[in-house]
Amino acid sequence: MRPRTIPTVWKLLVLGLAYLAVMFFGHLPDHLILFPTRASIDAGGAIRKMVPFENGELEIWTAQSRRAKQQGRADVFILRFYGNADRADRWAAMEVEMWNDRAVEIWAMNYPGFGGSTGPARLARIGPAAVAAFDAFRSEAADAPIVLYGASIGVTAALHLAASRPVEIAGLILHNPPPLREMILRQFGWWNLWLLAAPVALQIPRDLDCIANARASRVPAIFLLAERDDIVAPRFHRLVVQAYAGEKRVIELPGAYHNDPVERTALADLNNALGWLLTKKSSPPAP
Repeated sequence: MRPRTIPTVWKLLVLGLAYLAVMFFGHLPDHLILFPTRASIDAGGAIRKMVPFENGELEIWTAQSRRAKQQGRADVFILRFYGNADRADRWAAMEVEMWNDRAVEIWAMNYPGFGGSTGPARLARIGPAAVAAFDAFRSEAADAPIVLYGASIGVTAALHLAASRPVEIAGLILHNPPPLREMILRQFGWWNLWLLAAPVALQIPRDLDCIANARASRVPAIFLLAERDDIVAPRFHRLVVQAYAGEKRVIELPGAYHNDPVERTALADLNNALGWLLTKKSSPPAP
């Protein structure tokens, strides 16, 4: 007696169902895009704060510039969102030194699942986490101007807030902005015939859509663009810059790669641009 063979159509159906299950129920974008770490990091002189978020907490690291410490208060508050696979506790204390000529206080957020922030790490949690951090931050800043500073994937959080809370924000600093959907489809789609790229792109949360949020943002913005970005190709930076509806200044970073720090001439340009940003008043939000 010959063994029964499974018809090809059933094999294809099973494969199709397995594909759909993995694509849409396996949190594939989270696993492909996010790289959380929890190892202990020396935070230097930064101070740790915990902010309630959903059923857990967000870890925030704060630091003040030398001038802010000298006068006992900050004149400018910066809410900082770092790149993927990076951590607020690694940079907050060191980064605030770039603002030593200004009275600045930085609040730097670790995304859910990163550092001491409660997990899991999910793209869908970045936008709500940014809102929770901002609400806590705003009460601390009182009437002082608030600037949002996002690098790489941190730009998605900053633009989400700028589009949804424009009246409360003085301006943005956006370093190497990544339009996630466009990058996934245009940069990675060809080699998998979009069978992987298209479902992943469709699952990027709407509140992290850099292009849509750039079109809805009216606060003044400073763009820092690395000339040799090896993670987010410069052509993708330009999509966000071109879409941005508010006033903007672009600072090119010649010879810089994605993770290179802002220093020397570019740092002086950034300080000058921050002065420009703080003198501006945002236009009314888009209807």
